[in-house]
Amino acid sequence: MSKLVIDATGNQLTYNIIGAAMAVHNTLGPGLKEEVYEKALEVELNKRNIEVQCQYPVPVEYEGEQVGLFYLDLFVEDQVVVEVKALSHLLTNDELAQAINYLTATDAQVGLLFNFGRRKLEFKRVFPSESTGSVQRICRDTIIKDK
Repeated sequence: MSKLVIDATGNQLTYNIIGAAMAVHNTLGPGLKEEVYEKALEVELNKRNIEVQCQYPVPVEYEGEQVGLFYLDLFVEDQVVVEVKALSHLLTNDELAQAINYLTATDAQVGLLFNFGRRKLEFKRVFPSESTGSVQRICRDTIIKDK
């Protein structure tokens, strides 16, 4: 039997966010724009007395200079990155990479990626690496070849 993974929030906060997302999806169903689900999830979280910031600004820096700015869909209790999608297809590695980038930029310990665009709500928890405290990504440069 596998061991339950406990996230940085002790799971309770992420469970509550997932429950709020399920309530939104059950009420609205699939087929609406991403912004509608984002706003509805913000309303549902507020109703449940969960602190949420919508379109949370995150600066991107390079060598001490701000070179960009992007916005998280939702930042919950200053610890959970929430990325909202409304796609007709299953979540891909592209959407996962976006959530990973947001985790890296915010130093958050857990993220939730939701897809409201399907008949059944799709969601994934995204965690940073336990060993380094940063998100691990694998690319061709990290492949070790036998000599």
